[in-house]
Amino acid sequence: MPREIIQFNEVWKTYALGETEVHALRGLSFTLFEGDHVSIMGPSGSGKTTLLNILGCLDRPTQGKYILGNEDISNLNDDQLSDIRSRRLGYIFQSYNLIPQLTVLENIGLPLFYQGIDETIVRDKSSLLAEKVGLRDRKNHRPYELSGGQQQRVAIARALVNEPLLILADEPTGNLDSATGKEIMDMLDELNHEGKTLVLVTHDPKISEHSRRVLRILDGALDVSR
Repeated sequence: MPREIIQFNEVWKTYALGETEVHALRGLSFTLFEGDHVSIMGPSGSGKTTLLNILGCLDRPTQGKYILGNEDISNLNDDQLSDIRSRRLGYIFQSYNLIPQLTVLENIGLPLFYQGIDETIVRDKSSLLAEKVGLRDRKNHRPYELSGGQQQRVAIARALVNEPLLILADEPTGNLDSATGKEIMDMLDELNHEGKTLVLVTHDPKISEHSRRVLRILDGALDVSR
């Protein structure tokens, strides 16, 4: 039986807009397991981004518990959440979020650099990952010298460099043409087959077909009607 790596228990997220309370998440409860491949879907304003931010330790619940691995991170402070992000999570963004002044290798190794890991180790690991994602001949290029698909491959390698417990992908093919998007999804599928746990936010049913589970969010709650 795969081990549980994420538990959401009655998670609420409430924002105050003047005297009005907005409930972005309304009592979400679910469990994700090691090796899961999950898509989060829902209309604009449904709470997908809020959910992703909490999963990614960029925000914390107003109420309820979020267990990542065996650690309750619901009430951690900003520094503690930052540490969790650098050690246990990998991110893939629609807009790649690469630093334009840095090379492919430097962008890949950035999460380890921030952890203070030895420069030689960072470079060696980054080099192996660049080769893994098909960028052997682009290691010293900068983002503006790469295609969109190549930039997303850099982002995937960066997401892997800290050997994360969970990889979060926010519309990972949103800026790519259909052929390049398929290449990226095939690469993510292969990572999942290797045992990586993936959570994707997408509005595209074709992307969600790659997942084994779909969490549909509607008005901040799980939509169990479909």
